[in-house]
Amino acid sequence: MSQPFPWRERTCVMGILNVTPDSFSGDGLLGNVEAASERANAMAAAGADLIDVGGESTAYWKAGYQPVTEEEELRRVLPIVKRLRDIPISIDTRKPGVARAALSAGAAWLNNVEGVWDDGRMAEVAAEHGVPYILMHNRHEAVYGDVVAEVRDELVAAAARAEAAGVRREHVILDPGLGFGKTGAHNLELLRRLPELVSAGYPVLVGPSRKRFLGLILGTPEQDRVEGTAAAVAIAIAGGAAAVRVHDVPQMVRVVRVADAIVRSLPIG
Repeated sequence: MSQPFPWRERTCVMGILNVTPDSFSGDGLLGNVEAASERANAMAAAGADLIDVGGESTAYWKAGYQPVTEEEELRRVLPIVKRLRDIPISIDTRKPGVARAALSAGAAWLNNVEGVWDDGRMAEVAAEHGVPYILMHNRHEAVYGDVVAEVRDELVAAAARAEAAGVRREHVILDPGLGFGKTGAHNLELLRRLPELVSAGYPVLVGPSRKRFLGLILGTPEQDRVEGTAAAVAIAIAGGAAAVRVHDVPQMVRVVRVADAIVRSLPIG
């Protein structure tokens, strides 16, 4: 495919499907293929363009985390990927073996939480299968001079490496990695100055859904951050985001439609 979605026409919505026991947002569906399939189908029916399936918590770098083996991650995600053949699926993984198996089983995108650190192995998998490749920014320590400039430069460098490994430029998608090695203030600065990342010339995916920085502002737990997520999604679209990654798909699809009507001057009525 030359273009994964019509980026310039509307904002695309990626629904989050965690098949883990330890999702930060409390929505993990480990081992329940039927429930996971029902949730994925419900998100698609509500307007999600694709479903992002993950079998490992993204808190893997925190102290005390118990690693998930490649075999265990495959056991978690492959039954879901195979079950959802009628819905576009993104595989959310940092392991080349999991990526290759999931793409061979029918996944259509590759979402790499360690994209900015990719040594080329994941990019080669994306190139081999000819799929869109999401490169997410991530740091273990939230130490920056200018967070926006540094995130932009590191993502652009990672994109160049991915293209050198064979990924087509139009398949490269950048994600600033809100909440990954960033303070709350860093996240807000990235959203405020998102056009600077968009100016790099790649589609940008933003994932603010239920994130901790929203809780710091609102004083609410993960499952009670819908309005905060909605505000962040709308701001991201105003800043030029091509896609958003969210838990609460029905609500965020409505937010996206209104924001697109305003920002992209889409017809109404």
